[in-house]
Amino acid sequence: MRPPPHPRLGLRVEARDHAARACTFTLPHGEVRTPAFMPCATGASLKGLTQRHLEAIAPEVLLGNTYHLHLRPGEAVVRALGGLHGFTGWQRPWITDSGGYQVFSLAARSAVDEEGVTVKSHLDGEVVRLGPREAMAIQEALGADLVMAFDHCLGLPASRADLEAALARTTRWTERCARARTRDDQALLGIVQGGADLELRERSARELVALDLPGYALGGLAVGEAPEVRQAVLEHTVPLLPADRPRYLMGVGRPQDLLRGVAAGIDLFDCVLPTRNGRRGYLFTRDGVVRVAQKAHELDAGPLEPGCPCETCRTCSRAYLRHLFATDEHSATTLGSLHNVTFLVQLLREAREHLLAGDFQPWSAAWLARYEAGERAWQEAHAQDPEGAAGSRRAREEQRARAARRPGRVDPKRASGPGPS
Repeated sequence: MRPPPHPRLGLRVEARDHAARACTFTLPHGEVRTPAFMPCATGASLKGLTQRHLEAIAPEVLLGNTYHLHLRPGEAVVRALGGLHGFTGWQRPWITDSGGYQVFSLAARSAVDEEGVTVKSHLDGEVVRLGPREAMAIQEALGADLVMAFDHCLGLPASRADLEAALARTTRWTERCARARTRDDQALLGIVQGGADLELRERSARELVALDLPGYALGGLAVGEAPEVRQAVLEHTVPLLPADRPRYLMGVGRPQDLLRGVAAGIDLFDCVLPTRNGRRGYLFTRDGVVRVAQKAHELDAGPLEPGCPCETCRTCSRAYLRHLFATDEHSATTLGSLHNVTFLVQLLREAREHLLAGDFQPWSAAWLARYEAGERAWQEAHAQDPEGAAGSRRAREEQRARAARRPGRVDPKRASGPGPS
């Protein structure tokens, strides 16, 4: 049986500034306005955040992880409850990855062959089989608006021979994904591979564009290459992709990398960085990353980022955040993640506003100059005080280690009876 026709997303380019652009395209669960950051709801949830938080952030698209959702709760459960939209209650657009990234991230536990990859589950060691057909079947059951072709992602550096083999395999797998489709309401995106080799990137782009897919992504970046190498790949490859289709840079989440990606013509981004760093107290601001658990913030009554609309910045001082992280309060991880996700979503909304206003380039240059000046200032301070001043995470860990060595100490986590809440 022939697969159904690909959906057309009706992408409209509303403003341009050199390669950068502001677009809108339509999915079954709403319009998507770009450039946009797509938070990673790996297990169908943004870690530590509630539906109310998600409604306040209002991302254009949420990303679910095919591999993790296949393991728990299983795509059959999600399908029975109405797909990701019914299961989670989030009725805006969803995108799911294909599981192909696990070829890279779980390389020590996986084996690749022509039909796909065999992975030992990180949960219990059970063997999991993923390939083009399996990836499409899982994603169709999950019911996302955007779905990704199964690809072979390599870490960098990698030999040219390995990159060529992964590229060719990615093209074959993408063709199989396109043939395996049974739904006409999910837009399949192909993933351009080729590492840092511009000739291979061009070859991959040409082969995938020939398949006439609804959109295209750049994968195999942010996997070990220098930022300037990544930017060169973007600037060479993005112009090779159709102007009337969405362009997605996978796995990139530093603020400076997002703005440089927008400048190269990228529409969509995703990364686990905001929640991962938010849980650790590394919080984004316009003046660089604030390591909020450090002693320097102990008496700072100001907000983390003035003008930020998130609950964290509206209700908490830096001093209070510092206290929460220093004492390992659970609320710290929620407040940190909420701010970081909000910050990146708002950053790209602001970029869109400046694209529509026609002054994206000067605004972006000024934003990056301020951010990078703040990062340099922190690096200089860190060089003078590598331990981060008393009160840093590392200092607290050393303090706990010393306490654990004291004679007669009782670990409160192991002691019986009620303890402080």
